[in-house]
Amino acid sequence: MPETDELGRWLATSYAPAYRTACLILRNPADAEEAVQDAFLRVWRFRASVPDGDGARPWLYRVLVNACCSKLRSDRARQAHAAATEVPDLPGTGPSPEAIAAQAETADAVRQALAALPEHLRIPLVLRFYAGLSEREIATAIRRRPGTVKSRLHEARRRLSTDSRLAAFVTATEMDQ
Repeated sequence: MPETDELGRWLATSYAPAYRTACLILRNPADAEEAVQDAFLRVWRFRASVPDGDGARPWLYRVLVNACCSKLRSDRARQAHAAATEVPDLPGTGPSPEAIAAQAETADAVRQALAALPEHLRIPLVLRFYAGLSEREIATAIRRRPGTVKSRLHEARRRLSTDSRLAAFVTATEMDQ
């Protein structure tokens, strides 16, 4: 990715999803902002190493996950005491305030259940379902084999399916159908 304009476009389109991903991994908007800035600074510093084409996105997420994991390691004691925080909404067009209010309780339960997952399960789940990476891209981002990613995603989904915070919403959804 040698062109500065191309790097600028990539930054403009990738910053918001990277920030949401970091918020879900770190559970703290301020830490997420710091990790994303660190990740994009590294991208700029090592821009000659950014793969062309389809390899750029997993490469960015590998740098982002590394920045988030570094932040988690350095703030482990503080993170243990911090409550799971809400991922801030990003400006843009979206559902009406009434629809957002109706979904708030479910979203809060999902965030709490997600935050309760161990880091090694939470990160692949966030990359898959919030960042939209494929299993192969996640494997690249977290430097694990695709089979490991698949088993971690399976275990994370299994744990979420048995989480008591989500049980009421599953039952309510089944009744609506």
